[in-house]
Amino acid sequence: MGNKYFHSVTLDSDLCRGCTNCIKRCPTEAIRVREGKAKIIDERCIDCGECLRICPYHAKLALSDPLDRIKQYKYPVALPAPSLYGQFGSKVSVDQIIAGLLEIGFCQVEEVAYGAELVSRAFAAFLKENPFPRPAISSACPAVLRLVQVKFPELLNHIVPLNSPMETTARLARARMVDAGYPPEEVGIFFITPCAAKVTAVKNPLGTGKSAVDGVIGIADVFGPLSKAINKLEETGNLRQSTGKGVGWAVTGGESRLLGDIRYLAVDGLMNVNQVFEEVMMGKLKEIEFIEGLACVGGCVGGPLTVVNPFVAKARILRCAQEVPPVLRELPPRPNWQDLLWKEKIHPVGALRLDDDMSVAIQKMETMERISESLPGLDCGSCGAPTCVALAEDIVRRQADEVDCVFKLREKVTQLAEMMVELSSKLPPSIGKKEKE
Repeated sequence: MGNKYFHSVTLDSDLCRGCTNCIKRCPTEAIRVREGKAKIIDERCIDCGECLRICPYHAKLALSDPLDRIKQYKYPVALPAPSLYGQFGSKVSVDQIIAGLLEIGFCQVEEVAYGAELVSRAFAAFLKENPFPRPAISSACPAVLRLVQVKFPELLNHIVPLNSPMETTARLARARMVDAGYPPEEVGIFFITPCAAKVTAVKNPLGTGKSAVDGVIGIADVFGPLSKAINKLEETGNLRQSTGKGVGWAVTGGESRLLGDIRYLAVDGLMNVNQVFEEVMMGKLKEIEFIEGLACVGGCVGGPLTVVNPFVAKARILRCAQEVPPVLRELPPRPNWQDLLWKEKIHPVGALRLDDDMSVAIQKMETMERISESLPGLDCGSCGAPTCVALAEDIVRRQADEVDCVFKLREKVTQLAEMMVELSSKLPPSIGKKEKE
């Protein structure tokens, strides 16, 4: 992983106005406002991109690769996420999108929708053949995976340890290029992503070892050049090789519906995912066998690096999923899920731990609860923390002060004013009392 964890979501402090909008929406409370500027707590950030959506000043940025980076490789290969298909109108076919990608500089296109269907079959086989803790949790969304690692480490053993469609497709693409005789060092694999979390998944992969992806380009950065290329196309031929099942992964429930006869729960939006995981922690949802958690509302079509309204994109994906391509690449009827297993174990981050010493952590927790009870509980955000509980935690961690709360500050000022009035009426005994006129 390296010495420093890479984050694909970052802050431009020059654009930040300290408005506190972002601190309210961060699912892991990873943002504070200090000295009029937002600050991202690295160890808590899961790169979900929620702050990208909510910031009115565009001070939060996604560090994806520019399209020009494909020029660093003689043979760049595009891996379009299924959500890319939902960015274009009904008159634009998947064949045209693939042809357009070839026009803007890629030498080959490998559909992640194909890899998604392959992963679905492997998931189904894995869950059927392994006595796995229930509910099993999908490992496909990197932001949800990171959420579990940071906030729900007790659920790490519920994560299905299989590679994502992106990683699976990248490895297939690289193997095919090498088998076709292309020099490995001249082949570049580029994922076209709807979200920033995939960038982090490539730079700091969890479970998979080194990623087979060389670069990640946002859909928003590809959309303009790709649209122009599509408008100039005359004939495309039959290029699509994915089925509607794989394309359906772009929307909520697309993954779960391919698992066969299994009781599943598909939930999108990190706040909703957070609530579901809390219920699992409390011993509820025992009837559920599989949870498909997606960070973005609507699924990947709602990613922060997309360009089209997610509801419009969802409708287009469902239409696209119903189309039957004339040419299909054969999928193995029963894929060997062992080939998709993770190489490494995921460990908890411990970002929410108050102290490594359990006894000290308990004492700090008691202090935090006492401070929290003394705060107004309005969660106004004026202190720069998202909630009063978060401020209490910051105080215990010595990263904030009680008077950062405007209500506590007013109490202190009022007490001080009353004390000054009381003191002003008193005189030292040596001076004596003022005579009445």
